[in-house]
Amino acid sequence: MRVGAVDCGTNSIRLLVADVGEPDEDGRSALVDVVRRTEVVRLGHGVDRTGMLDPEALRRTLAVTDEYARTCAEHGVEAMRFVATSASRDASNASDFVVGVQQAFAAHGLEVSPEVVSGTEEAQLSFAGATAGLAEAGVEGPYLVVDLGGGSTELVRGTDAVYEEISLDIGSVRLSERHFFSDPPQPSEVEAARWDIAEALDRAETRVGVGGLGAIIGLAGTITTVTAHALRLERYDSARIHLARLTPEQVLVAAAEIVSADRDTRAAMPYMHPGRVDVIGAGALIWHDLVARVVEVTGPSIPVVTSEKDILDGIALSAASAPA
Repeated sequence: MRVGAVDCGTNSIRLLVADVGEPDEDGRSALVDVVRRTEVVRLGHGVDRTGMLDPEALRRTLAVTDEYARTCAEHGVEAMRFVATSASRDASNASDFVVGVQQAFAAHGLEVSPEVVSGTEEAQLSFAGATAGLAEAGVEGPYLVVDLGGGSTELVRGTDAVYEEISLDIGSVRLSERHFFSDPPQPSEVEAARWDIAEALDRAETRVGVGGLGAIIGLAGTITTVTAHALRLERYDSARIHLARLTPEQVLVAAAEIVSADRDTRAAMPYMHPGRVDVIGAGALIWHDLVARVVEVTGPSIPVVTSEKDILDGIALSAASAPA
């Protein structure tokens, strides 16, 4: 079965067209990528301040949506799911986005409507995508899956299934727009952002718990880029990043270097996506402080594993299992 999945977040919109294999004895299906694309459109630009989707950001997003719809039609997608996350949850004019997506897909003969999912479902989809294949790779649970996005960060605890989850309103775009105004950010700006992060992590620790873990599993562009920096890659290399195991110390050093770097230094990093240059400092700070919080409770030996499989893969799997 060929499925299509779109994950439209605060910073980027991503497409996966994949073939779904037969379920294994545990009921898990494998995905074989046909097309995987990421475009940074910054749909959530200004939403934290205005509560509305910016017209230009909406135009950029719908232009890419049209490209994705064409790709899905050309590749004969049989089942499709389009999921929108933090920015679309928060915006008062989200209906404009919904109608625009419906029209873009209809123009290519496809009936698709975006689902503005809750933080809870977002967390569950991230967990499903991220944990497929972890046990086979020798990564032992329980896992704390961290999906660090532009507008929100989802934390999910579980092994074969979700035990606890929480969606936090901290993300790379949201905290950049709220706190980072200097280049590089001033200590006072970093400290202000840390207050927001600490308050969110306090709630996460109460709800999800960060003790007794087998591994931290990090997802999404901020974390994969921090991983590339920790590995000192000469270019972005998905094969080396996926399931890379780092020590907490490696993560903390790499994240701190990105937080303190100026814009030109970040832009010159060979694995840095141009669309992340302006916001990855805040994202790296979230990742730094979250890993540091887990280490305080669990100890410095916990592995930090980066996964290139994430909510997009979870969306594709859910599309395959949806009723016809």
